[in-house]
Amino acid sequence: MNRCKRLYVLLGVLLIFCVLTLGVSKYEEHKEKIKNSDKIILELDSDDVSSLSWECGTKTFAFHKEEIWLYDEDEHFPVEEKKVSGLLKKFKSFGVSFIIEDAEDLSQYGLKEPLCKINIGGAEESYEILLGNYSEMDEERYVSIGDGNVYLVKDDPLDSFDIELSDMIRHDEIPEFDSVTEIEFAGSENYKVVYKENNQITYSEEDVYFTNEKGKELPLDSENVDNYLDAIRGLNLTDYVSYNATDDELKTYGLDEPDLDVALKYREATDEGEEEKEGTVVLHISRDPEEKKEAETDSQEEITAYARIGKSKIIYKINGADYEELMKASCNDLRHQEAIWVDSDKISQAEISLEGTEYKLKTKKKDKKKVWYYQKKEIEADDFCYALNSLSTSEFTGEKPTGKEEISLLLQIDDENQPEVRIELYRYDGNNCLAVVDSEPVSLINRSYVVNLIEAVNAIVLN
Repeated sequence: MNRCKRLYVLLGVLLIFCVLTLGVSKYEEHKEKIKNSDKIILELDSDDVSSLSWECGTKTFAFHKEEIWLYDEDEHFPVEEKKVSGLLKKFKSFGVSFIIEDAEDLSQYGLKEPLCKINIGGAEESYEILLGNYSEMDEERYVSIGDGNVYLVKDDPLDSFDIELSDMIRHDEIPEFDSVTEIEFAGSENYKVVYKENNQITYSEEDVYFTNEKGKELPLDSENVDNYLDAIRGLNLTDYVSYNATDDELKTYGLDEPDLDVALKYREATDEGEEEKEGTVVLHISRDPEEKKEAETDSQEEITAYARIGKSKIIYKINGADYEELMKASCNDLRHQEAIWVDSDKISQAEISLEGTEYKLKTKKKDKKKVWYYQKKEIEADDFCYALNSLSTSEFTGEKPTGKEEISLLLQIDDENQPEVRIELYRYDGNNCLAVVDSEPVSLINRSYVVNLIEAVNAIVLN
């Protein structure tokens, strides 16, 4: 009996050994079919492709090409042609690094239930591309194109196809303008700004933007205008709320009658040697109508705002900060905030009236530098010049002065356009003085700035 048992045990061991040997043999046989490769498995010309669809997880998208690429579910969707071309470019010369020939069990590569299924249709041939698991060891993706093999590819298509529909939209763009020749505001503001080089109107060569106010050309602050244009350039037009806006939607978002329209005439940035191109773009912006209505009676911290380019059907949501920045478009927002913005190096003389006494400060060239003098004595005038240029506006006004004159100055300027300018500062209230420039009331200025100017003058004349 014991002898029989031993025989059965030996037979069992032998059987197990045979099974293991057969398994190892099959494994070695299968292993031999995995090999390195630099094979190109697909070569597609995007011009020959007429349809492209893919299913990644729960996301399914399909596009077809007529004269242009169209979204199957809604042909009004503005498809970004470059985006489609970019997806197809993956398969222009689709190479691999490993081939697993005659793969039997696709599930071990994640290809029985692929992460993504891509279908490409052409005039003569169509392809189905399956994307499986990611090999952590090789850092590559398992792929099948239906030829019975499994491939490992370094250029992972999943990185490009695991996207949202919003990634396929042809967004409106703010042109990359080099310079603006005209800005026209309509809506909450109604006026025009023009660009003029080599102006012959003001004492500042940096003044290149002008508007018409009461029949006179008013120089605007170039920095303020450029900052406003930068706010337009920097708009992030990607968060769309409608790509085929109806009249009802325009009304819903307040864009049937926008809060502000900004029309720019511009020159495009071009490469050296190319002819300069001109163009026009119109930006419409508005605040949510319901929110805007509530804000009239109740302070609303949150701002929901929208934008539209020209007659585009796409409506974008923009953040509240951008809306507020763009709404700061009044003439007073863009004009010089200083009562006097002349470069102190261009002032040749200052005649000052203070408390009924007249003083005169002059400048002369000394060792190629401008030096200030009072009563033929060389003086330090940095504080005076700084205080003069610090007379910034707290509020613009055309109100005529009724209070006492605090100080007045007649400045002689080395400039043919405007050889002199007079500024008079009158007491207005406990916090402000009224500035009158060349006999025209201009603005209220914080009294502390005026006091600093008076102190700077006293420091010179009283020594």
